[in-house]
Amino acid sequence: MNSSMINKIAKAKRYAEEPERIQFARFEANFQGENDVHTTTFDNGEWNCTCRFFHDWGDCCHTMAMQRVLGVTIPEAYRHGVPMGLGTSPLVH
Repeated sequence: MNSSMINKIAKAKRYAEEPERIQFARFEANFQGENDVHTTTFDNGEWNCTCRFFHDWGDCCHTMAMQRVLGVTIPEAYRHGVPMGLGTSPLVH
């Protein structure tokens, strides 16, 4: 393997261990709920979900779960479903 690629792999590993370096601006994900698949989006600070609860309340279990999964990779002001101290370190697989 070429030394440039080895260096990039090492850098990628270091970046993955420092998720606070990443800040999502937008994304879309399909979320398999208990009854249906919902589309959950984050776009420049605005959460949205296709589930009925989000439509009625402006937040839902799908967006709050995504906030927990994404942790520090979304700006703190938009982590409504993340209690203090959670989501501040990389996910452990």
